[in-house]
Amino acid sequence: MNLVALILTLAVGLFILLGSYIGLNYKDNKKFTDFSISIAFGVILSLILFEILPETFEILNGEIGIIRTIIVIVLLSLIGITLLKILDLFVPHHEHEAHHKHKHSSDKCYGEHLFHIGIISSIAVIAHNLIEGMSLYLVSSTSLTSGILLCIGIGLHNIPMGLVISSTLTASNYSKNNTMKISLIVSLATFIGGLFMFILGGVNELIEGILLGLTLGMLIYISIFELFHQIYHMKNKKIAITGIVIGIILLLVSVLLGHIVH
Repeated sequence: MNLVALILTLAVGLFILLGSYIGLNYKDNKKFTDFSISIAFGVILSLILFEILPETFEILNGEIGIIRTIIVIVLLSLIGITLLKILDLFVPHHEHEAHHKHKHSSDKCYGEHLFHIGIISSIAVIAHNLIEGMSLYLVSSTSLTSGILLCIGIGLHNIPMGLVISSTLTASNYSKNNTMKISLIVSLATFIGGLFMFILGGVNELIEGILLGLTLGMLIYISIFELFHQIYHMKNKKIAITGIVIGIILLLVSVLLGHIVH
């Protein structure tokens, strides 16, 4: 059963690759990139509100009490935001800071901004999927049926993540080969989380809560400072709204499957 559980954590990464493949092969790049970013925003916003925040609160509250839990979640989120901001400094600069000074280079700046979103999103998704891999492995070790349902649920919101990573990177003129390499690394994060559980047999709930809190901060940073900014400047708001709604629906279906499991 443990080996099957580990295989499921590997299989769920295929959804990232599926999303990346779609993003790489869609021809209307500008509209599709905007659509992918909007879906990802809907998924991440819903993920924060309906899954990660409640789960982090539940785990930490059981360990340290409600008041300390609130304080710790705020602190961990701030640390997560800060960590991603530090990593942010090593990625090409945002287009909105250069656009007004050098309008003649707006296409180049736009490409750099999309590259920025793709790389930072990849980092945040890796952190998130490591923890999901741990959870998926533990659930699958107990019940194969529950593990399969959870695998499908995680996969549903992994597809938009693969979409936004590949579409933003390719729109920034990043090579398809390198884009797929990054997508492959991201796709393996769930398996690595499961492998960690396979080797150690489990982790302390307090540690899991801390990891979730840090991831929460990273996803807040991505949704507010990266994706929302891009959506705000989109000319076609219908595409943005449609993408956000689809992202929310995908995540809610994923959460529903998770509730069926539990």
